[in-house]
Amino acid sequence: MERKVRVRFAPSPTGPLHIGGVRTALYNYLFAKQHGGDLIFRIEDTDSTRFVPGAEEYIIESFKWLGIQFDEGVSLGGDYGPYRQSERKDIYKKYVQMLLDNGKAYIAFDTPEELDAKRSENENFQYDASTRMQMRNSLSMSSDEVAALIAAGHQYVVRFRIDPGRDVVVHDIIRGDVSINTSVLDDKVLYKSADNLPTYHLANIVDDHLMEVSHVIRGEEWLPSSPLHVLLYEAFGWQDTMPRFAHLPLLLKPVGNGKLSKRDGDKLGFPVFPLEWHDPQSGNVSSGYREKGYLPEALMNFLALLGWNPGNDQEVMSLDEMVRLFDLSKCSKAGARFDYIKGIWFNHQYLLRKDPLEWTPEFDAILRANGIESTPEREAKVVGMMRLKVIEYTDGNNNKKKRNISFVSDLWPLCKFFFVAPVTYDKEDKFVRKNWGEDTPDMMRQLAERLQGVEDFTVDGMKAAIDPWAEQTGLRPWNAWRVALVGTGQGPDMYELSAFLGKDETISRINTAIARL
Repeated sequence: MERKVRVRFAPSPTGPLHIGGVRTALYNYLFAKQHGGDLIFRIEDTDSTRFVPGAEEYIIESFKWLGIQFDEGVSLGGDYGPYRQSERKDIYKKYVQMLLDNGKAYIAFDTPEELDAKRSENENFQYDASTRMQMRNSLSMSSDEVAALIAAGHQYVVRFRIDPGRDVVVHDIIRGDVSINTSVLDDKVLYKSADNLPTYHLANIVDDHLMEVSHVIRGEEWLPSSPLHVLLYEAFGWQDTMPRFAHLPLLLKPVGNGKLSKRDGDKLGFPVFPLEWHDPQSGNVSSGYREKGYLPEALMNFLALLGWNPGNDQEVMSLDEMVRLFDLSKCSKAGARFDYIKGIWFNHQYLLRKDPLEWTPEFDAILRANGIESTPEREAKVVGMMRLKVIEYTDGNNNKKKRNISFVSDLWPLCKFFFVAPVTYDKEDKFVRKNWGEDTPDMMRQLAERLQGVEDFTVDGMKAAIDPWAEQTGLRPWNAWRVALVGTGQGPDMYELSAFLGKDETISRINTAIARL
């Protein structure tokens, strides 16, 4: 009988959730949902020295915003708990003892100073079959000596005993069979008496086995530890329940070589964390995708295609579509370059799919921050007129570029004139200089007179009054009209803008421009 698909995402609360971890969680989610399986949320907090207050809460809040729902785990409960590793000490201790009793592991008393001394003698020092008998451990000491040291309170670790000269094969869904010889592996520490906690290697294996995990989908950086995990499964006699492995490609820097880091984001101006992170130790604040104005569904779509191809030309996909199309075997072996510009493009695509009214909560907050009060209905009209406009921006290399509106925050620099009349006019502005000459005030007075007589101050009502007049006189008032209402050469169609402002405000702005220009 085929095992039920059960996968897990198990972050460590050592800081904010990196965007690479978000992609790993997403792939686990897609795989689980496609196969009708379960997604487990586990917290790996066995390294007490690296624990950061608030990190676990940050991770949980991140997934709530992202829309990735777990089936069981920390904050959710389930039949396989507890799901926080620090709460499973007694469970791990039992399995550590099992390895010791079966001669698969041994106790070592070497101090950090003694290990450093060995490394200084031999820069290639490795604690393994060739060196373990030179060290202070239960293989090189009598049982009485070991018992006496433990009774006296000496700290120790438990190391896994690896026999050299054997090829260990890891069956990987993405990479095929990966073979590593045990001669290059050291006797990894599995348990520390200092805090009575296991290391990552032991805790992961025990938890995956007891929680009946069927597939381990994780980053490429964990591939070197997989042979050790295979050996641990064998040492416990759990070969038949060993999960299938899939090691995902690395996320690479947008420019240059190496894997994506926070420094890349800081340099080029994009986040590497889902939410803004306030470091409780340094006080530093790191930007987040949520606070930058990204839509979670756009971010999920962007990340899904970093290392996976659905096999067609489709780029914009809902989460349900991704679940249907996802295939681990179509994940790339090579690293995926983090094209943050493409991430902005995805946000543009998803933002355009939203009704203008859905933009207004964030847009309203921006307006209020600038001292402007409006209504959702009027704000939605502005969105409708401006959301297809192009903005100028400066990239990470200080180059001037253009792009589509991709964030609600892009609107404000383009939309201030909808709510605030221009009071000064830059006569050096190229558009103003070109479209406001000596004869312009007279043309604008004529325009204001005709607009004053328009009873139906709608787009169609104004067109019916202005277009024939312009055709008859040969006047072209639209650019000067724009200068009067906007102050420069931006904005929507003049009839649409005037209809939004209303007759009184439109004529008032025209008269102000005549007086000041």
